Amino acid sequence: MSEEEKLLKEAKKLPWEDRLLHKNWKVRNEANIDLASLCDSITDPKDSRLREIAPFFKKTVADSNAPVQDKALDALIAFLKAADADAGRYAKEICDAIVAKCLTGRPKTVEKAQAAFMLWVELEAVDVFLDSMEKAIKNKVAKAVVPAIDVMFQALSEFGAKVIPPKRILKMLPELFDHQDQYVRASSKGLTLELCRWIGKDPVKSILFEKMRDTMKKELEAEIVNVMGTAKPSRKIRSEQDREPEHEAVSEAAAGTGAVEDSAADTPQEIDEYELVDPVDILTPLEKSGFWDGVKATKWSERKEAVAELTKLASTKKIAPGDFTEVCRTLKKLVTDVNIAVAVEAIQAIGNLARGLRTHFSGSSRFLLPILLEKLKEKKPALTESLTQTLQAMHKAGCLNLVDIVEDVKTGTKNKVPLVRSLTLNWVTFCIETSNRAVILKVHKDYVPIFMECLNDGTPDVRDAAFSALTAVAKSVGMRPLERSLEKLDDVRRKKLAEMIAGSGSAVSDVTSSAAVQNSGRAVSSTEFSEASFVRKSAASMLSGKRPVSSAPANKKGASVKSGNNKKVDGAGRLETAKLTEPPEDIEPAEMSLEEIESRLGTLIQADIISQLKSALWKERLEAISSLKQLVQGLQGLDQSVEIFIRLLCAIPGWNEKNVQVQQQAIEVVTYLASNATKFPKKCVVLCLLGISERVADIKTRAHAMKCLTTFSEAVGPGFVFERLYKIMKEHKNPKVLSEGLLWMVSAVEDFGVSHLKLKDLIDFCKDTGLQSSAAATRNATIKVLGALHKFIGPDIKGFLTDVKPALLSALDAEYEKNPFEGASAAPKKTVRASESTSLSVGGLDGLPREDISGKITPNLLKSLESPDWKVRLESIEAVNKILEEANKRIQPTGTGELFSALKGRLYDSNKNLIMATLTTIGGVASALGPAVEKASKGILSDILKCLGDNKKHMRESTLSTLDAWNAAVHFDKMVPYITSALTDAKLGAEGRKDLFDWSSRQLSGLSDFSDAVHLLKPAATAMMDKSSDVRKAAEGCIGEILRVSGQEIIEKNIKDIQGPALALILERVKPYSSFQESIESSKGVSIGVAPKTNTKVAKSTSNGVPKHGNRAVVSRAIPTKGLRPETILSVQDIAVQSQALLNVKDSNKEERERMVVRKFKFEEPRVDQIQDLENDMMKYFREDLHRRLLSTDFKKQVDGLEMLQKALPSIGKEIIEVLDILLRWFVLQFCKSNTTCLLKVLEFLPELFDSLKGEAYALTESEAAIFLPCLIEKVGHNIEKVREKMRDLTKQIVQMYSATKCYPYILEGLRSKNNRTRIECVDLVGFLIDHHGAEISGQLKSLQIVASLTTERDGEIRKAALNTLATGYKILGEDIWRYVGKLTDAQKSMLDDRFKWKVREMEKKREGRPGEARAALRRSVRENGPDVAEQSGEIPQSVSGSILARKSYGQPDLNMERHLIPRVLVGVSGPTNWNEALDIISFGSPEQSVEGMKVVCHELTQATNDPEGSLIDELIKDADRLVSCLANKVAKTFDFSLTGASSRSCKYVLNTLMQTFQNKRLAHAVKENTLDDLITELLLWLLDERVPHMDDGSQLLKALNVLMLKILDNADRTSSFVVLINLLRPLDPSRWPSPATNETFAARNQKFSDLVVKCLIKLTKVLQSTIYDVDLDRILQSIHVYLQELGMEEIRRRAGADDKPLRMVKTVLHELVKLRGAAIKGHLSLVPIDMKPQPIILAYIDLNLEVVVNLR
Repeated sequence: MSEEEKLLKEAKKLPWEDRLLHKNWKVRNEANIDLASLCDSITDPKDSRLREIAPFFKKTVADSNAPVQDKALDALIAFLKAADADAGRYAKEICDAIVAKCLTGRPKTVEKAQAAFMLWVELEAVDVFLDSMEKAIKNKVAKAVVPAIDVMFQALSEFGAKVIPPKRILKMLPELFDHQDQYVRASSKGLTLELCRWIGKDPVKSILFEKMRDTMKKELEAEIVNVMGTAKPSRKIRSEQDREPEHEAVSEAAAGTGAVEDSAADTPQEIDEYELVDPVDILTPLEKSGFWDGVKATKWSERKEAVAELTKLASTKKIAPGDFTEVCRTLKKLVTDVNIAVAVEAIQAIGNLARGLRTHFSGSSRFLLPILLEKLKEKKPALTESLTQTLQAMHKAGCLNLVDIVEDVKTGTKNKVPLVRSLTLNWVTFCIETSNRAVILKVHKDYVPIFMECLNDGTPDVRDAAFSALTAVAKSVGMRPLERSLEKLDDVRRKKLAEMIAGSGSAVSDVTSSAAVQNSGRAVSSTEFSEASFVRKSAASMLSGKRPVSSAPANKKGASVKSGNNKKVDGAGRLETAKLTEPPEDIEPAEMSLEEIESRLGTLIQADIISQLKSALWKERLEAISSLKQLVQGLQGLDQSVEIFIRLLCAIPGWNEKNVQVQQQAIEVVTYLASNATKFPKKCVVLCLLGISERVADIKTRAHAMKCLTTFSEAVGPGFVFERLYKIMKEHKNPKVLSEGLLWMVSAVEDFGVSHLKLKDLIDFCKDTGLQSSAAATRNATIKVLGALHKFIGPDIKGFLTDVKPALLSALDAEYEKNPFEGASAAPKKTVRASESTSLSVGGLDGLPREDISGKITPNLLKSLESPDWKVRLESIEAVNKILEEANKRIQPTGTGELFSALKGRLYDSNKNLIMATLTTIGGVASALGPAVEKASKGILSDILKCLGDNKKHMRESTLSTLDAWNAAVHFDKMVPYITSALTDAKLGAEGRKDLFDWSSRQLSGLSDFSDAVHLLKPAATAMMDKSSDVRKAAEGCIGEILRVSGQEIIEKNIKDIQGPALALILERVKPYSSFQESIESSKGVSIGVAPKTNTKVAKSTSNGVPKHGNRAVVSRAIPTKGLRPETILSVQDIAVQSQALLNVKDSNKEERERMVVRKFKFEEPRVDQIQDLENDMMKYFREDLHRRLLSTDFKKQVDGLEMLQKALPSIGKEIIEVLDILLRWFVLQFCKSNTTCLLKVLEFLPELFDSLKGEAYALTESEAAIFLPCLIEKVGHNIEKVREKMRDLTKQIVQMYSATKCYPYILEGLRSKNNRTRIECVDLVGFLIDHHGAEISGQLKSLQIVASLTTERDGEIRKAALNTLATGYKILGEDIWRYVGKLTDAQKSMLDDRFKWKVREMEKKREGRPGEARAALRRSVRENGPDVAEQSGEIPQSVSGSILARKSYGQPDLNMERHLIPRVLVGVSGPTNWNEALDIISFGSPEQSVEGMKVVCHELTQATNDPEGSLIDELIKDADRLVSCLANKVAKTFDFSLTGASSRSCKYVLNTLMQTFQNKRLAHAVKENTLDDLITELLLWLLDERVPHMDDGSQLLKALNVLMLKILDNADRTSSFVVLINLLRPLDPSRWPSPATNETFAARNQKFSDLVVKCLIKLTKVLQSTIYDVDLDRILQSIHVYLQELGMEEIRRRAGADDKPLRMVKTVLHELVKLRGAAIKGHLSLVPIDMKPQPIILAYIDLNLEVVVNLR
């Protein structure tokens, strides 16, 4: 038994307390598991064991160990399930502990904590629970607040408002609304919505909305609309659960009555808003306001102001009880005040006091009631209204009840003023209607006699009021209690009362009413059950709109209401804005008698005209109407009399006039009035419209009536006339009114257009009324209306008529053909005079309404689109299609953003059929949205275009159909940027590019002038060089269309970016456009084309005073005549550029380009975008004739270009270095092509190029090596022997020039190639390196394992090469080689032994000694004579002793001297005389000699630092990198020299010189990254070297090393420092250590080195906040990316478990960067290949850190 098992076994014997608080977490864990089991086994809540263990939980749930804490919560949950309400005594301490420790834990811990809280609520510890929640929401960590809100939400939704008092929650919410964390705000909104379900929307709005910001208010208002129905508890407290079995038994015994009682009991209790608010003391502020002095004032205005102050104070929802006796006495006096305004204010104050005090105002109410009833005698409406409201408020608030007011009512009904009697009865009626049945049963005997007596009153109003009161009683208690009283009534009154009771629908028998109650109860419970079946766990799930967390589906009813409202606003949006600017016109005419009309007309019209109009003789009426017409036409100031004349004509002769002539004349008068009045009132139209519409139905008056309607439309707008006609025409019994009215509508649409109409209403009227008519004439007229609409709004109208019968649809199609869509050209013939008519316009051509579908895009639908079940996803896509159909395929952009995001995900679905369905749906959405799709779609077009990369034809066809729909919705110019981007995407594939070019050509063919098409020119030109002939053909067709629609000038401006076959095509097709050019062509017979880059230079050299207009033709690119061959053109162009430099390096930024290079050892074929970038760079920096040849598709021209370079090479050595990276990229491109001639020319040129570079003392940079070496190594195994040979020699030349150490990893990568020949060549190269550069690659010899593994390959050539290489290794290393080859099989060992023996024999023949002897001799000489001997012998390689020469600036070729001559030649008697000599001495002199050089350098540095002008420092900056490089290499030599026992003087000088260099920030910043890498590595290694403290002045040297390191971190370029240090976190090569390991393993030493690097990174990271904008985030993120990718996910997980410091440091740096830059960090991933598969690891860490940062905020 292990120690741990013994410990656990012994611990089980301990008491619970000792076990639960044991120092060993496993003991505590076991204890909690046992405790949970114990609680589960307890069945009696009164068990004494529960009381014993209860106090321990306050400590166990706060355990610091997360797994133990989880088990403690499990135990607590088990305890709470076993316990009863008595456990509540421990609730406070335990709940507080949970709040403090559990809510910020892991998700499962939080869930268990919430479950524990819910159980406390179940045990009725609600107050303790809410107290702890108040503490939780004040937590500074938002992560802890959200679970607290969620658990309150769960408690409320499950237990209901009866258990969880809403008042407490309402108090907590306001501070959460302003919380800085969006998740907290979202959860608080969800909790608010849940409260609405329990206490109603209005109380929540009135209590909370005043405490919210406006934005929060708007968001909540939008959400509250979706809250429907009432809530019902789904969970009961423990005491109720215990009673449940008994209740069930009772209900089974009494099934009949029980059901009713249950349903009543289950009905949710409505919570009064009054109970939710805190009372407000108003007496104190009332005293301070001067109320008492004010009410005694003599001026009525002062009295009114004093009472108004009381009214305002009393308007609060709940008033704190107090002594209001004196206030009421004062109010009683003021009710009878002589001034009505004061009395009204006093009555309102009483009403407010009653509402705010409720039952506390009962006594005062009875005191004031008589005076209030007495005051009902006043006839002033304001006073009567305020009295009615106050009396009703007093009863409603419970201040008065029917029992208390019997006597006051008797007095009121006997008042001598009838008004008091009737209004008193009306008030009692209200009281009865708002009282419950039990109260009325109790008091009806008192009140019915009073009402019976009032039935005999002499005033009709009193009798009616008495009847209403009796009806109210009968409605409440039924007829049975009233039967005796009603026997005394006579038959007439009894009949009237019976009719009133029947009319109110209240005579329901007891049985029926009870059944209704029962049924309604069942209905409610069933709907609530369906709602409750979906359990929400988070408050934020209540939200239906945009939300930060996943939410549950919104209520469908709520959504439909919302969309309906939006539609209403959309239809009359402009009308509403008009209403804001001026008051609305009164359009409903009041009734007016003929006598009143005559009196108002007065002298305007003679009395005999009116009398004649009334005549029974038609001739007299005709004469009178004619006279009236003449009178009206001659009248001045018509506007004031319009309405009265219209009223007269409506009265006499009226619209029922039988004589046609009189009718016609009357209509003409109306028409004249409408057309000549400046403002024709809408109420006049309303007065006439019914009559005029009937006259339209009569053929004799139809023309006059239609003209009149048109005049009305001109006066008030056709929108108003149409709206009024819909109802008249629909309800009229004469079918002619409908059919002829529709025909007038046809003419009105043609006259006025559609801009003034609510099209949705008109289309719905046509569809629902016109087309549904049984009369053929009506249907035909309706079809004509729709045809007229088609003329203005086009085919979109068809979307609104999809559900019409097929026969009618065909008739409609025929009508559409007769009225083709005219668009903007369909201008209206008539205009509208009315000023507000323009405000009805809803937008000409797009006047059809668009529906808001945001309510239908529910979270449930969006979630279903992401479902793992493909069938659910398909159903969701079909649901979207259905929504579009329901909206008539015309929708608003509101809410479509989230829909597009969800559909975007489906474009990458694993099911191809679903992708096609999604594409169809997206096309439908685009069509339905119209132009708004561009903004709403969130860039989904780029994802759509990616679908063209599919190899299935059906998929591409679906994509093109979607593009067609998109193009129809938005103009093609909006799509061009996306298409351009897609065409450069390599993943699109040949077929996809072909289809997209063909599609683009089709779109362009329909356009005449389209300048944006020029953006497609460049990708089309690139595609002209595509491997696929189909793509080339499609691109050629597209270029033709582009040239046609773009215009000559635009093409000329953009032709500089074009090369290859596309250039020739363009030059052929574009016609010359300038007359000046034509004259040149006629004189010379050929036109000259000048490269855009050199235009200015040519212009300058040829102008010499020529005016600008003449110069233009020379500068611009001229076009050849059709008959010329391209070769002729190129040769002429070459002549024009011969005078320019071959390479233009003026604006070159090589460092910037190199930063973009991703350094990989493995070769990848160049991508399309990389080729495009290369072409751009070549056009920028190479002369036109050169880049045109090099980029030509003709290999002969490429060879010509290389020959041009070859000839110029001796004279362009320095320039070629500046563009070397571009050239190398071009060489890589040629290596990837299959033309042997060009390849051989390249391989002929490259050795010359590298020789030239060597002559310039230039070494390849790491970026240049990363561009070229992977490709060279991969292609070294070419199938042609001659090519292979040249490549092999080239590789060896680069190794000599660059560095064996740095070339070695690329060669090793070649060993993994799939090409056998490449692997053979790489194995041979490894042998070459071991033989000639063995010392340089000694630290990388572990890689011989790869070579050894190749000895098992099937291919005999590979095996042979591997054995030869290992034999070479044996020659150099001797028996040490067995340390490097790894584990071998016996067969392999046998093969190697044989080969090694053969090698020994061969060496003996050649007299080369024994294997490994040379290496051993070198080691001995180094130990005996120091490094100088080895250096002089040439054995120490270039990278160690002379690497500075390779790093020299190519700007100083005079320093190119033989290495072995320098050390002795330069040291004179007096030491170095200048800076350059000093640097050479430092580089190549012995440690003692270099001191002299360092003295000169320090002197120069001091002078430069003290130079006030700074010119000296500017000179030194150029050599700063070289200086530091020299010193970095000298550090190891000086320290090694001192370790032999010599003085440490040279060490001190090296460190001092470096310190002086890095003290100057400008010098420090000039040091390059690779130099900084060497220096930092060297310094850190010597800091760790155990021998340094034992050296001469060792402690001072350590201190100096430390100080220097800190200075470097302070002043060097921080980007370089970060990159270097992150790179150094990798395990260091063993060869880099200054001394061999003593008793430590290399792993231990690497650990120490990594710890030191981590400390340096910590120092840099601490100041990131102040230096964040000084660093290149892209480079740092690239280095982090490379580090993480090299580790891989498995290694990262392993290291994370082992708490690896380097990995943790990298994560810390990344976290700091994300914290400081937030989401903007994603904009700095330009150097990270984010599109690679699988996704880069860094992206996941960035997303994780962003979430953490958001939660912290």
